[in-house]
Amino acid sequence: MLSLLLVTPLKLVLLALVALLGGVIWRYSATAFAGQTDKHRFLSSLLLTLSAVLLVLVSNHLLLFWLAWVAVSLSLGRLILFYPHRPRAQLAAHKKMLLARFSELLLGGAFLLLFFHYQTAQIDQLMFQVSQQPHTLTVSIAAFMLVGVAIIKCAQLPLHGWLIQVVEAPTPVSALLHAGIVNLGGILLMLFAPVLAASPSASLALLVIAGVSTLVAGLVSLTRVSIKVKLAWSTVSQMGLMLVEIALGLYELALLHLLAHSFYKAFSFLNSGNGVNHWLATQLADASVPRRCHWLAAMTTAAGLIVAVHLSVGILNSLAAGWLLWMAMTMLLLPAFTRPGAARPTRVLLSSMFALGLLGLYAAIKHSLIVFVAGGNATYLFADALALVLFVALFALSLAVQYWPHKAWVNRLFIWLNAGAYLDEWATRLTLKWWPSASLIQLQTTQWQPHKETR
Repeated sequence: MLSLLLVTPLKLVLLALVALLGGVIWRYSATAFAGQTDKHRFLSSLLLTLSAVLLVLVSNHLLLFWLAWVAVSLSLGRLILFYPHRPRAQLAAHKKMLLARFSELLLGGAFLLLFFHYQTAQIDQLMFQVSQQPHTLTVSIAAFMLVGVAIIKCAQLPLHGWLIQVVEAPTPVSALLHAGIVNLGGILLMLFAPVLAASPSASLALLVIAGVSTLVAGLVSLTRVSIKVKLAWSTVSQMGLMLVEIALGLYELALLHLLAHSFYKAFSFLNSGNGVNHWLATQLADASVPRRCHWLAAMTTAAGLIVAVHLSVGILNSLAAGWLLWMAMTMLLLPAFTRPGAARPTRVLLSSMFALGLLGLYAAIKHSLIVFVAGGNATYLFADALALVLFVALFALSLAVQYWPHKAWVNRLFIWLNAGAYLDEWATRLTLKWWPSASLIQLQTTQWQPHKETR
């Protein structure tokens, strides 16, 4: 029995995350459904889902891992269809069901290949053999299949539509899904890191798909006004970024990203009712548009702070990750340089000190997480440069959408992004063509329309 379960340092961190988020979401749900007749049905499905996730994390046997993985999907399906008469919830559940079954077949196929090749179903022994023996075509095929599972589970484009439409489910379901279950794709690749490291081509495929998803979904989120839909598109982009970090072999950075994103998304969804108040506060705040000199000052200060911290403790090991850190610090410092007034030097000093503290905290957490993750595959210069190009494009196009909306090419881009690049419409048509549902086809032609928003 003990051989079926295994707890490693990485799994301890993930178990603590699930326990904390699960407890918060459970308490929120118990309060939100107080007095409702469906409270027991919801809480029992929530408990079943959390239990299945915990079993996935502690499993040390391929069959047990696969069964727990399937159980997560089945129990989540009950939560997605908690309001079964909502058209978009039905469509989301239908697409999720088809994608889940396909991903489970892929996962089962990868596990069978690894089992017959290495003659063991114990995951710890399997990973040891993969890391010690020469890599073969069988392992490479298994790596591609695991990448496919991760892409589906993390709702990467164009398989993202179900995640956007899941906002029709109760708010605790959105928090559970976006803060926890959608991370399982990245967790799978972390637990089976030696398999991914055995196939550079699989890592490159993951980088391209996840990188494009990060770029497009991040830009689409800028066009959304619905709070939960905006958060959902943000999740697609953030999951893509986490998968890019894994593809580059930056496992400690991916784990840090996973933890931070989980807490942020859980809070954002559970606190989404206050979104209108936050929007009003933003409208009342000073809306000074930064000029070129402000950008230059913020970027120069951010670069100086990052270089100083790097020379002290070493935080830069990737061009793409360094660019993201630079832009994050620039955006943090920019308001201090932009707002006019005699207090500007004080604001700049305080913002710089705050940014320096964040960089120190980032370095401390990043270095401490290295002991929890297995050694990643080497970060190849070509892959790193490709990720850098995608991230630069994301930053440049996001600035264009925000600051030059009336230019003709930006307006055309906005329309395309506002339609979600039309990807989900194609995915929905293909889904209903390959696996038709009479009720959903009727809903598609009468009640349900693709979710687009206006400026």
